[in-house]
Amino acid sequence: MSHMQLVQENRGDGITFRIHALTRVTRFSHGQDGSLSETREMDGRFTVEAELQGSGVLIEPGAFQYSVGHLQAGVQQQQEGGFLRRAMNAAGTGESAFATRFTGQGRIFSEPVRRHFIIAESSGDPGDEMILDDHAFYMAQDTMRLGTHTHTNISGALSGNGLRQPKLSGRGLFVVESPVPVSEVEVIELSGGQTLTVDGDMMLMYSASLNVQLQPLVRGLRNASRTGEAWSLC
Repeated sequence: MSHMQLVQENRGDGITFRIHALTRVTRFSHGQDGSLSETREMDGRFTVEAELQGSGVLIEPGAFQYSVGHLQAGVQQQQEGGFLRRAMNAAGTGESAFATRFTGQGRIFSEPVRRHFIIAESSGDPGDEMILDDHAFYMAQDTMRLGTHTHTNISGALSGNGLRQPKLSGRGLFVVESPVPVSEVEVIELSGGQTLTVDGDMMLMYSASLNVQLQPLVRGLRNASRTGEAWSLC
């Protein structure tokens, strides 16, 4: 059985999310009293634990590993047109996606994977909705809704229908996948009419209240082919 080391923990209303790093034995040693001790190190895999105290959690299909306690499981349909990463094809045709929903008292663990996770919280206030990278959503408190945001001012991104991304709204805790540890994630706040320009592959999530434009990083056909496209947010 794998041992786990706590990496991050956030408590909310009736729910606690924990990120655990799995560890492996690297050395055994004997003490003078004959006892056996072991040295462990992280093996690069992480798992997410959701402890429910009467609340509920939405989990991306395929992420569930096991649960302990008095829990009820079901399938919840997301907002029309909403999607999870593994249901992206359905979203492209306007079909609805589904999430696994657990409620009750107990603990749920996700499959260990070689990816990082970040726990975040949304106040649910107007303008506090979050647009996520297509590969980011993993879990959310069931007080939140996962839908789709369409950038109508960006045409032709997906068969002429504009670029569509997952959108989280409502109040509660949620967990996103990240290509890097939380210590390497930079939070940038814009004020006073500032504009942020960034390679789209480097954005994990951003406020839905921002205005977004997709454009060449440098104007001109020759330069655009060399520098690629960038997101501008203001």
